[in-house]
Amino acid sequence: MAVLLLGTLDTKGVEYSYVRDLVTAAGQEVVLLDAGVMADPAPGAGDQAPGAAGAATGVAGLAPDIGAADVAEAGGASLDRLRSDGDRGAALRVMAAGAAKLVRELWERGRVSGVLALGGSGGSSIAAAAMAALPVGVPKLLVSTMASGDVTPYVGQRDVTLMYSVVDISGVNAISRPILGNAAAAIAAMATAYDERRNEAPRGDRPLVAATMFGVTTPAVNAARGRLEELGYEVLVFHATGSGGRAMEALVRDGYFAGVLDLTTTELADELVGGVLSAGPERLTAAGAAGVPQVVSLGAVDMVNFGPMETVPERFGRRRLLVHNPTVTLMRTTAEECAAIGREIGTKLRAATGPVALFVPRGGVSAVDVEGAPFHDPEADAACFAAVLESVAGGDVQVVESEDDINQPRFAVAAADRLHELIQKGVA
Repeated sequence: MAVLLLGTLDTKGVEYSYVRDLVTAAGQEVVLLDAGVMADPAPGAGDQAPGAAGAATGVAGLAPDIGAADVAEAGGASLDRLRSDGDRGAALRVMAAGAAKLVRELWERGRVSGVLALGGSGGSSIAAAAMAALPVGVPKLLVSTMASGDVTPYVGQRDVTLMYSVVDISGVNAISRPILGNAAAAIAAMATAYDERRNEAPRGDRPLVAATMFGVTTPAVNAARGRLEELGYEVLVFHATGSGGRAMEALVRDGYFAGVLDLTTTELADELVGGVLSAGPERLTAAGAAGVPQVVSLGAVDMVNFGPMETVPERFGRRRLLVHNPTVTLMRTTAEECAAIGREIGTKLRAATGPVALFVPRGGVSAVDVEGAPFHDPEADAACFAAVLESVAGGDVQVVESEDDINQPRFAVAAADRLHELIQKGVA
């Protein structure tokens, strides 16, 4: 097993020479992959890089184990053609695809126990694509000039560890030296821990169930989780904040879960109405496409999320708003919006290839939607219920209607029990 160093050696040879020596000194083998497209690794680059003791590394050039031509070929193009075309954007896309393919192959062959990359925006985009090709749990560390802003494009739904480079990755100097040293030490330690886990005997882990939760559906998910744990499952709870839903969908696609308890589908409200916590249009599709048993409800579809009150778009200024906390403002969905949300949920459930049950809580879809609470709106809820029921009618979706609100323990436990039944039928 080895640490994979992935980078653009045509521009970052000095830095990779330095990091390679540190990772090797920490006891790890190193595989060096060159994703640089515009030139070969610069000769003599290592002469500029002070080693751990302040001396020059003595590396005359940096010979990669996997060259840029191999990466380009894996991405579906020739390196010569990429260089002659001179289209940097197109070249980066090819190298990202090639790096992702090769890194995945190395991991599948048992060659990689961690990945470290250094980069600006271009190098970080290549590294992010490669890291996204690896499963959760494989160490992934990206030292980037982009790590102090919106990091969504670099993290996505994977467990990428980001380290801000503070200065540009351009030479080894008084600022970058300790940062790169920390990165080398971190990936070496993470790779060691990963290797130790891989060598452990299987623990007979319980089957996994994914569950979605929001603050206003927490009692429901806690009750359902407790019941599922009694039944022998390990429950992984995802906070329905957009990124949480995307992460769950990705892990469902990767085959981690025996079942999905999707009680909190609020991210679809943000997607349809324009809130800030959308998980994208693919939300509520992965389990259905994979045939994974799922029990779905309508948790928190009574609300759309925004930031602080002053960030709510002006067009919503006259809507029913609730300050959830200083950084989150909730907006009550209208009857028309609720009907659209219901149709969307119903359409996606009906398209599922595996067993599905829909649980409808007529007493309220969140803690603030019950009688006497600020978002209680029976007309809007009724529009959602009618639309989702009409959309699944005539299909294979099992429907359970209850007069309880979603946070009543018996509602949540019944949903958990039904998911268990669906999973067991698939196992039998």
